[in-house]
Amino acid sequence: MATEQQTGTGGGDDEQPLGLTVASGAVAAAVVVPLLWLAKTALEVGFAEALALVTRPTTVEVFLNSAVLVTLVTAACIGLGVPLAYLTVRTDLPFRRFWTVVVSLPLVIPSYIGAFAFVSAFGPRGAFQRLLAPLGVESLPEIYGLPGAVLVLTLYTYPYVFITTRAALKSMDTTLIDAARTLNHTRWESFKRVTVPQIRPAVAAGSLLTALYVLSDFGTPAIMKFDAFTRVIYVEFGTFGRDTATLLSLQLIAVTLLILTLESKIRGDERTTTGGRSGSPMPLGKWKYPALGFAALVATVALLVPLGILFTWLAQGVAATSQSLAFQPEYALNSVLVAAATAGAATLAGLPVAYLAARHPSRLSSVFERATYVGYAVPGVVLGLALVYFGSSYATPIYQTLYLLVFAYIIRFLPQAIGSLRASFLRVDPALPEAARTLGETPSGAFRHVTLPLVAPGLFGGAALVFLTTMKELPATLLLRPSGFSTLVTHIWTAYEQGYFGQAVVPAFILLFVSGLSMLVIITQEGYDVK
Repeated sequence: MATEQQTGTGGGDDEQPLGLTVASGAVAAAVVVPLLWLAKTALEVGFAEALALVTRPTTVEVFLNSAVLVTLVTAACIGLGVPLAYLTVRTDLPFRRFWTVVVSLPLVIPSYIGAFAFVSAFGPRGAFQRLLAPLGVESLPEIYGLPGAVLVLTLYTYPYVFITTRAALKSMDTTLIDAARTLNHTRWESFKRVTVPQIRPAVAAGSLLTALYVLSDFGTPAIMKFDAFTRVIYVEFGTFGRDTATLLSLQLIAVTLLILTLESKIRGDERTTTGGRSGSPMPLGKWKYPALGFAALVATVALLVPLGILFTWLAQGVAATSQSLAFQPEYALNSVLVAAATAGAATLAGLPVAYLAARHPSRLSSVFERATYVGYAVPGVVLGLALVYFGSSYATPIYQTLYLLVFAYIIRFLPQAIGSLRASFLRVDPALPEAARTLGETPSGAFRHVTLPLVAPGLFGGAALVFLTTMKELPATLLLRPSGFSTLVTHIWTAYEQGYFGQAVVPAFILLFVSGLSMLVIITQEGYDVK
């Protein structure tokens, strides 16, 4: 990265940084200002009342619940993601390419659909219990609460650790390990002293994504009936507990910032690797079949349980219900339209921020870029709450319209577009647009005809990632959607709340299909190496 930045600062192909700076500042301000409304609302509560609310036993319990959930899920994801990454990169595991794809696929499944499936399979009178009933099994371990939330969130977030760790292992020079072995270190000692320090930043980055997802997830704690921050904030908001919801939101933001700080310290002196020699895969020997069983078990539980439950419901047929629960094709169209609008708008908004950060690095450009990450770090339920207050007070013309909903999505997922764009801009040699300028092109012409085609893969890859995550977003959609506007996720949630799980089959399959296509675009555009 350091090498890339040096290349990026070697020259600028834009002679109007003032315009870029203003545009970047406007984008950063648009992201941050609505969230300031939470602080303003909290100040109106009053210090004494606020102190009483945040120190009452139920609030402390919510904080401890969330801390335990984040800690357990993150540790479990490291326990699954790191071994799977090592097996698919450094060993002679049979069918490594197949397993690489298969163990990455749970990322496509929204965790709330996974929670749906696990409750239906392992809950009281669930499918699995009915299957075991003839064998005399009358009850299964409790799936609700902390155990179920940890299980489901682990299964659908460990790919974050797997993907980042795998990338670090592929870029690591194996001659370092060979050198350690020549010094009579065992494989385990070589792994601890050479491999672990090399992959630690990548594991920390994947763990950060996991921890932030767990902290911000609303659907799984709600379905598992576990009182985490997001569930309690949503309930308080729905029961007119505005002060409590606001203070809990600020607590949640503080915890999010604490996690970001801890991740930065754990990552420490990040070492940049530019690729190295990839030695022969390590023979697994007698551990080959246990390793195969480990990968197969993770994939089976994460993929077959939800797919099996959905196909079971599909085979049983969708029972007749009220007209309000009948699936309408417009739900899918609505989801695709808002996701496409968000992907396009986020990419356009991210262009000046990413270009300024890549071509004109400075303290100010860094501040603008980091400011856009605030919305990504803030959970969707908190962002939705902030925009409800902000929209109803200061933006009434767009309150309860699609404009405010798309704006919320942009705030939430803008960093995904910026990250992809910035990396693409850094890979473009500044000499290329400069050469176009010497041939008579204007700055904008050089950007359109030279720079933009070169960053197109990153642009489309980032847009596809924004599209994918917008399609799955739940809490902000529930809080901000206009009256009568339904999407796939809102229909799934309505079916869950009314107890008609079978009504969620069709929208769930459509959501998984579209998400899978988006993942395919990301893999194609980003050149994701599964060898």
